Amino acid sequence: MKTVSTLPCEIMEEANVWIPMPDGIRLAARIWRPRDERPVPAIMEYIPYRKRFGTAARDAIAHPYIAGHGYACIRVDLRGSGESEGILTDEYLQQELDDGCAVLRWLAEQPWCTGDVGMIGISWGGFNGLQIAALQPPELKAVVAVCASDDRFADDVHHMGGCLLGDNISWASVMFAYNSLPPDPELVGDRWRDMWFERLRGSGLWIKKWLDHQRRDDYWAHASVCEDHGGIRCPVYAVSGWADGYSNAVFRLMRNLDVPRKGLIGPWSHKYPHLGVPGPAIGFLQELVRWWDHWLKGKDTGVMDGPMLRVWMQEAVPPNTYYRRRPGRWVGESEWPSPDIREHSYALAPAQLVSPEDASPEFEHSVQSPLTLGLFAGKWCSYAAGPDLAHDQREEDGGALVFESDSLESVFEIMGEPRLELEVAADRPVAMVAARLSDVAPDDKATRVTYGLLNLTHRDSSETPEPLEPGHRYHVTIKLNGIAHAFPAGHRLRLSLSTSYWPLAWPPPEPARLHVYGEGSRFVLPERPPRASDAALPDFQPPEGTPLPEIERLGAAHHNWLVHRDLSTDQSTLEVIDDAGSQYHKAIDLVTGSRTVETYSSIGDDFQSLRAEVVAERHLRRGDWDIRTVTRTVVTSTTEEFAVHATLDAYQRYRHGEIRVFSQDWNESVPRDLV
Repeated sequence: MKTVSTLPCEIMEEANVWIPMPDGIRLAARIWRPRDERPVPAIMEYIPYRKRFGTAARDAIAHPYIAGHGYACIRVDLRGSGESEGILTDEYLQQELDDGCAVLRWLAEQPWCTGDVGMIGISWGGFNGLQIAALQPPELKAVVAVCASDDRFADDVHHMGGCLLGDNISWASVMFAYNSLPPDPELVGDRWRDMWFERLRGSGLWIKKWLDHQRRDDYWAHASVCEDHGGIRCPVYAVSGWADGYSNAVFRLMRNLDVPRKGLIGPWSHKYPHLGVPGPAIGFLQELVRWWDHWLKGKDTGVMDGPMLRVWMQEAVPPNTYYRRRPGRWVGESEWPSPDIREHSYALAPAQLVSPEDASPEFEHSVQSPLTLGLFAGKWCSYAAGPDLAHDQREEDGGALVFESDSLESVFEIMGEPRLELEVAADRPVAMVAARLSDVAPDDKATRVTYGLLNLTHRDSSETPEPLEPGHRYHVTIKLNGIAHAFPAGHRLRLSLSTSYWPLAWPPPEPARLHVYGEGSRFVLPERPPRASDAALPDFQPPEGTPLPEIERLGAAHHNWLVHRDLSTDQSTLEVIDDAGSQYHKAIDLVTGSRTVETYSSIGDDFQSLRAEVVAERHLRRGDWDIRTVTRTVVTSTTEEFAVHATLDAYQRYRHGEIRVFSQDWNESVPRDLV
């Protein structure tokens, strides 16, 4: 990334500004804006990840850059996070959205603001940007939503196809750790300890709240803008990456919004595109300046010219859990759905994907996968850009039902959302199916291209799931994640079906055998023939941003994914270690540290042995002020219920040593609801 030190506007920074809410609570904000005090539009990022140090490096690259082009950039911590007062008790509560609207009003009233405001955010901030837009506050003129979803049940970290995701547990544990930390005494003074204990006592156990809602209900409908896309009346720029968990939402927003909109999907993981990994990263900040200049300043920047939806057509690569760069090219569609994308159907024959005229409608195959099929699946959403991507699919296919095409005679490109229509029966009332599409090279290495999950009790509805009648045949549709991929000549397409995908998804209560019938089954791919016009698309500029703050690394960081197999006990364990080490933030004289270890284990095919554990340690130190917290979450299950055990311990160091100043534990059970 190119570091830019000279900008069109000289800027000033206010490290902490208090924004009053109607109920008297104050939110803490960091503001960058032009020094000359002339009114400018404002752009808000509104998230719970601690502006003081949590996102300080990312913020320093982007917000001063945009401010230097004539904007006031405001980074606000949610109520109960960072230095903001109050308690954070869940995601996307109405209080959060109401606070956001109050911040927009406050910004519009400032003498240095023109009254026009935009919202930008990645992940949580992308979600609440869309959610607040649906409330139609008059100050909000445009939104940029990066790595976000319009559907909190069907397409978020919690569930996929009615299956409970492993990330539901790890994400709850991330917020458990964030919520355990105090505000900074430098900004809130002696109140810091009272505020800290208020959070420790009041934030609650989020994983329990989420497990209480295993079907689509009002809890998930709240703040899911897909319930009424028409509620959004301002322009939207929706952005994601193929290694991210939220690319499907870009397709839906392009399809369903009725406002000026643009979509962008690169090869990236859960990161802003100017920091995008796998690369290529792009000059996203320059793109943002063009977007904001158009919608907040009324300039003709050409940002709305060209295709509505622009995506990275990925080329074939050998399987790996990390890519520095994905080869490919940019392609574009002027509307979505595109009339130029056609359905290419494969029929299922014994061990084969064939043309419909060569179908074998009479065949029947069955599969009952090993419980551990999924140990090499990687993460539902690649947060850290490796090594959390899927491994060689040959590691998984031995326990799956596999259908493979002949070698391709020419390149075959797809773009959009594949679907699998299956005629199936199961021998248990609760069962799942995981479907994977892989690109198989001539040397037989298999790279996963996309996948989808379906809890078969959700086959007709996630609002009112129904148990299966063992032996009864059902026609079901499994939606695979949207993708753009070019299969080269000489490669083969492989469809793999399994009855488990642990630990990416929590398995059914007991082993289930799935019977697949040729009649009524087909695999439908969105074929996009190559177009010469794609070569005329203008290139994005190279990434650039303002300088990073001075942060000294004090301890080594490492991120490992380890698969352990104890052959004496037949216990399999996936261990994910994310150790950020310690860092010294010079500008605020603060040392921070974090380490999280996730372990997912099972024994043989014993579905009662499933166990997920996440232990997170956080550390803050400035002089004699020394704080450490440890959170631990354990989830297990029986055929009838989930069991959650969690502990929260907070420590403060004094002259005579470290003292545990707070401790709480939870033991909760939640009945399984056809999951």
